[in-house]
Amino acid sequence: MPATRRSRLTTWALRGLLGLLALFALLVGYSLYVVYSFDTETLPSLHGEVDAQLYAPEGPPRPLIVGLGGAEGGNSWASDRWMAQRDRFQAQGYAFLSLGYFGMPGTPERLDRIALDGVHAAIQRAQQSAAVSKQCVILVGGSKGAELALAMGAHYPDIDAVVALSPADTVFPAHTDAMTTSSWSKDGQPLPFAPMPWSATWDFLRGDIGAVMQRILDGEAAPAARIPVERIKGPLLLVAASEDEMWPALGMSQRIVERLDAAGFDHAHRLIEVPGGHAESIRHFDRVEAFLREHVATLPDCAPRPQPSAIQH
Repeated sequence: MPATRRSRLTTWALRGLLGLLALFALLVGYSLYVVYSFDTETLPSLHGEVDAQLYAPEGPPRPLIVGLGGAEGGNSWASDRWMAQRDRFQAQGYAFLSLGYFGMPGTPERLDRIALDGVHAAIQRAQQSAAVSKQCVILVGGSKGAELALAMGAHYPDIDAVVALSPADTVFPAHTDAMTTSSWSKDGQPLPFAPMPWSATWDFLRGDIGAVMQRILDGEAAPAARIPVERIKGPLLLVAASEDEMWPALGMSQRIVERLDAAGFDHAHRLIEVPGGHAESIRHFDRVEAFLREHVATLPDCAPRPQPSAIQH
């Protein structure tokens, strides 16, 4: 190869390398700016506000099932997608409250320090309806909604039962660009959370969310962010998939059961393992309904009141 051509190739290679290094430095600088400039003190706009849709057939007061969606945001349980299951719960004798806690008009824009107080206040408002029992509240949440349901049950003794689908046993970071705040708050203070380590940056950039979540769980701060599930005052059902690609829901569910057993938890609790990925747990509401019949409907004040003409499918 002629010397001039080798010289040009070397020059181009050096320029390419310098360009990559400059791009890398720019990305690092931008990441540092995003993380360290994020306001971790001021609570988000519309903090504590939720969107609540109540489905309560006329008649005597019924136990209240509260549906909590996940990281998709909006009020997913109020959508047509979940209408059939909402109708089933009502036919079986429950009132149903669908709650959206971020990502829609009148609620916080992002899943950042969502107020448990706001969710609890919405439940109490629903209980003012003559068609809703003031004595029985059952939370049903999926993914981040399951994390929220477990946190609610651990902090509010008037939650009578929790159904957690693809759950987490740990409070994870907020869904912001910085990921330097907690997902949840209570009384204006963030709940302790497991931060995202810098070692997870490359996993995050290449879209491997499962790896990011595992690195968060492996961090030194994660044990202090465990949800105190042993404080829940009623039955608990966990449904987790064996090949969850979003986070290790099965492992976290197993750890929840171990924590409950170690604490002498005296309420019914069950872990149902299903094959498949993160979304598989929401395909087993027949087993959720069976758990409610066996362990929740038998509790004082939690007996459902189906309408005589209701058809159960």
